Amino acid sequence: MIHLARRTLLAAALGLAVALPAQAQDAKPTASIVVASTTSTQDSGLFGYLLPIFTKKTGIEVKIVAQGTGQALDTGRRGDADVVFVHAKAAEEKFLSEGFSKERKPVMYNDFVLIGPKSDPAGVAGGKDIAAALTAIETKKEPFVSRGDKSGTHMAELKLWKTANVDLEKVRGDWYREIGQGMGAALNTASAMNAYVLADRATWLNFKNRGDLAIVVEGDKRLFNQYGVMVVNPEKFPTVKAKEAAAFVEWLTGPEGQKTIADYKIGGEQLFFPNANQPGA
Repeated sequence: MIHLARRTLLAAALGLAVALPAQAQDAKPTASIVVASTTSTQDSGLFGYLLPIFTKKTGIEVKIVAQGTGQALDTGRRGDADVVFVHAKAAEEKFLSEGFSKERKPVMYNDFVLIGPKSDPAGVAGGKDIAAALTAIETKKEPFVSRGDKSGTHMAELKLWKTANVDLEKVRGDWYREIGQGMGAALNTASAMNAYVLADRATWLNFKNRGDLAIVVEGDKRLFNQYGVMVVNPEKFPTVKAKEAAAFVEWLTGPEGQKTIADYKIGGEQLFFPNANQPGA
């Protein structure tokens, strides 16, 4: 009880817990779990749509701690979450190998997109080669906003710079701005600076403060973005609500949860694509 109270107070102090809409509260939850997840699943509006449905079905309330993937996994490593729901497969597999979970399950995917000014000073708009686009941005030293927060999106961005043979340690300057914040904050900063930024498509579609920004590069297979979910190992942390956490994972990766994910749309456009049954996802 003390451990649960501590982690609940921590989330509340950081302003990270997500209150459920009224229809979920009407379901009178009889249990609750803490899910450490990425900012994209929250900023996209997915959780606001999906969690009330799950709570109504099961009576289990889900409290979200929205962080970058690296931070979310560290929250799981401390035993301060029952489930981690993130999007950096290599980091997830490391979490597994360390014994902090017994199983990783794929859930869904979408893609990253390169956002930039409509005036496109780097001359990359309309292209499908993300490496070529990043090379052009660095060569011309056009403003680029990086989350810089060890999130799944930040990890993907750093990997793409390497793919483009750009050594950030050697070339970074005023043009490259790391903010150490989530996707919404990065997009707001890019909008204010009229800069380029890598974003997950779902958060971009739900982002309202676009200013003069637009998608400039999309469709490169290297922009694929897979999400996975894991129950934190109760053998390491007896406070983990293993039964309720497993129920959430099973629902999320089962037929009803997968359909609910597919049904979430903005402006008629689907944001996430379920693939829990795809081998190797």
